[in-house]
Amino acid sequence: MSKVIMLTDMESFFASVEVAKNPSLQGRPVVVCGDPQRRHGIVLAASREAKAFGVKTGMVAGQGSRLCPHAVFIRPHMQDYLDVSLKITGILHGFSDRIAPYSIDEQFLDVTGCEKLFGSPEEMAQRIIEEIWRQTRVRGRVGIGENPLQAKMACDNFAKKNKTGIFRLSGGNYARLTWPLPIRCLFGVGVRMERNFFNIGVTKIGHLAGLTREDLARRWGINGEVLWQNAHGFDASRIEAPAGYEDRKGVGNMVTLPRDYRKKHEIEVVLLEITEEVCRRARRMGKVGWVANVYCRGADFDVPTGFSRQMRMPEPTAAAMDVYPRVLKIFYTHWDYRPVRTLGVTLSGLIDFADYQLSLTENREKKIALNRAMDIIRARYGATSLFRLSSLESGGMLFDRASKIGGHEA
Repeated sequence: MSKVIMLTDMESFFASVEVAKNPSLQGRPVVVCGDPQRRHGIVLAASREAKAFGVKTGMVAGQGSRLCPHAVFIRPHMQDYLDVSLKITGILHGFSDRIAPYSIDEQFLDVTGCEKLFGSPEEMAQRIIEEIWRQTRVRGRVGIGENPLQAKMACDNFAKKNKTGIFRLSGGNYARLTWPLPIRCLFGVGVRMERNFFNIGVTKIGHLAGLTREDLARRWGINGEVLWQNAHGFDASRIEAPAGYEDRKGVGNMVTLPRDYRKKHEIEVVLLEITEEVCRRARRMGKVGWVANVYCRGADFDVPTGFSRQMRMPEPTAAAMDVYPRVLKIFYTHWDYRPVRTLGVTLSGLIDFADYQLSLTENREKKIALNRAMDIIRARYGATSLFRLSSLESGGMLFDRASKIGGHEA
């Protein structure tokens, strides 16, 4: 029996969340971006009204302002976006327990065998879209396929462009519908790869599908072979419920970096700073968490790369030096060693610290007392009154972010 895989994608996610928070922005061109004077002053999201003027994700904010002078520019509030993303995950959990986050606004789910509960795949997709809209006021689109690759292609090339926001690809119609598309529409093909294909006369997906797997592997190694499989709609990936899924409520923090980060030690400094902030927020809430999640987005907007993965810890904690080793393990397990643009850490599976306190060892009591003392000092004298020496190294963002109010750290 063929599988039924869906990819849910949120329309202009960051901008949609801002409009949902402030309904007076409804119908106006909304652009979410960072500081226009710096690299992270790029457009992170644009509403459909802003896109009508040519504003695009990845564009420098100044260019977006020239294209649409009357646009409303809003600095990002990452905690809000993470909260809504987790809420959408909860909604999807009502349809399937086999969910795999792909990015902050895209999630795969395997709904094979759920037809008796929710109707046909198209009917199920419509119910998902309606429920997400009802609870978040964010518009969703759903691509349906027999594997994750087909679902992604269905969403990006068809569902996003039709009125229903739903489209289905399968082994039976994949070639007929995708092969006439320009080669840049194939998942995994960016500007540089498109240029390489043009040089050998490949301008459509069907042209690539007509080449041999061996020829592509000889030219571009494993990447060439993967693209050949994508052109034919092949994908053996499986969608499974991640460990520790039972409680996704969490606290998170995300930063868009001021430049492309390539060096390990610079990335590690930022991950440590984010982990410190997330754990501090959890402690302030009186919580400890079971699950560490890491979000990473690559620097190339033409070929989106990145991941969102999580790991369940041996015991709940809100101590940064307990969480940080897991954060590093997740990151290095899934990082493709390409330049990084955005990093985020979330602590989820939260429980009240008081419920866990009875089982604490003496050594852990000392660690908690130290964290509590650090929190008191920082609350009284500011985030930079007490910091790790690594924040002074290249890549550290603590001092830059501490000077912001209501900015990207929110």
